[in-house]
Amino acid sequence: MNTEIKSVDDYISAFPSEVRERMEIMREAIKKNAPEAVECIAYAMPAYKLNKKPLVYFAAYEKHIGFYATPTGHEKFKEQLSKYKQGKGSVQFPHSEVLPVDLIIDIVKFRVEENSKKK
Repeated sequence: MNTEIKSVDDYISAFPSEVRERMEIMREAIKKNAPEAVECIAYAMPAYKLNKKPLVYFAAYEKHIGFYATPTGHEKFKEQLSKYKQGKGSVQFPHSEVLPVDLIIDIVKFRVEENSKKK
């Protein structure tokens, strides 16, 4: 875990330009659709919290961007996510494919609604 990374900007700047572009697209989709979410670093990756509760996270890897919307976000969109490699509460969006921005937005909106009910 890199403890020198203090912000999402620091995190993103540590990657090659192609990966940075993909992360900025994901970041913008999250921020635009969860404007009240607090952006931070948690578990050594960009994280977004709403009402002091986890909303979504993402992390870059050599061949993909991992997206973490907790198990509920992934369960709700199970069919749409089925073409991607997954783990419990995670999905991998390969760098070799177009980032599914509309799907990411739908998941973020779902998590915002879900998280807002837990106030």
